[in-house]
Amino acid sequence: MRFASTLTPTLSQWESEFHRHILYFGICQKRNHRDLNMNHKQHLYLITDSKLLQGRLLEAVEQALIGGVAFIQYRDKSTDSQKRLLEAQQLNTLCQRYNVPLIINDDLELAAQLGVGVHLGQQDGSIALARQCLGQDAIIGATCHNSLLVAEQAAVQGASYLAFGAFYPSSTKPLAQLAELSTLTQAKQLFNLPIVAIGGITLDNAQPLIEAGADYLAVISDIFALPVDNIRQRVEAYKLLFKN
Repeated sequence: MRFASTLTPTLSQWESEFHRHILYFGICQKRNHRDLNMNHKQHLYLITDSKLLQGRLLEAVEQALIGGVAFIQYRDKSTDSQKRLLEAQQLNTLCQRYNVPLIINDDLELAAQLGVGVHLGQQDGSIALARQCLGQDAIIGATCHNSLLVAEQAAVQGASYLAFGAFYPSSTKPLAQLAELSTLTQAKQLFNLPIVAIGGITLDNAQPLIEAGADYLAVISDIFALPVDNIRQRVEAYKLLFKN
């Protein structure tokens, strides 16, 4: 959800704004989702980048799908709602072809329009409201940074998975505070939910995250910065890490 004001909205403001849009579009009533329950098997979770993938979004994502990723998250921070809608629709069609769930970053309204999952940061709205709108079978992810308390709150509200990070310096969020490996291990012990590691992950630094307890590795640049012809091979290389 995007607000005209630069100030962070309160929960009541967010809910009011969201329900106004939902009533307009009529997209939140009795929506049915196919069962997209995540499991605890280790997998690769790819996040798109509008700058890295400009002009080659679909072909790059398809190569990743062929290589064998578990999830695709569509992330576009632009204010061009028509562009985001069109690209998300195209990605959803592509992901359905490969039976891979699509997750929308930071836009519950768009996720509801398409009937797909959503990933919410701590300032992006209520997990409970997203669950109410998208239904019990939708994948709803929560950013927890390095906080087990935030993770507990997200789990109680109905999150499908808990994402921790950044674990390494990242060009996507260069100012992000780094998380600790021990947080992954503790989260794995405390929560009966899949644990996602994110932030600056590469083929060379991924193994400690897997060993610490990450069920999913969320990767952006180390795959999508590559030429399209090299993406499938890199995805397959990550899959070998999970088998070791």
